[in-house]
Amino acid sequence: MTALALLASTFALVFCLGLQSQLVNNGHFVSAFCNSLAIGSCNLVLFKLAPDATGLEVAAYLAGGPFGIVASMLFYRALRRPVVALPDRRLVP
Repeated sequence: MTALALLASTFALVFCLGLQSQLVNNGHFVSAFCNSLAIGSCNLVLFKLAPDATGLEVAAYLAGGPFGIVASMLFYRALRRPVVALPDRRLVP
């Protein structure tokens, strides 16, 4: 169970850090402010779980980061994708 929590918290932390980079670089002040709270929360979970990690838990910790950053990049790209209206007035991302 701790391994899953480490995987999830590392994923969430790196996801939020990647998103934070995009938000700051594009001048989204309020979103960056709110996202900082999520970063702090993920860090707190890691500080509680990581010090006593076993081999499997360390592996879970290391696996969360790469998936988190890629997910963050895809999420931001999808979030910023323009929505266009088709001739029949349907909206398509």
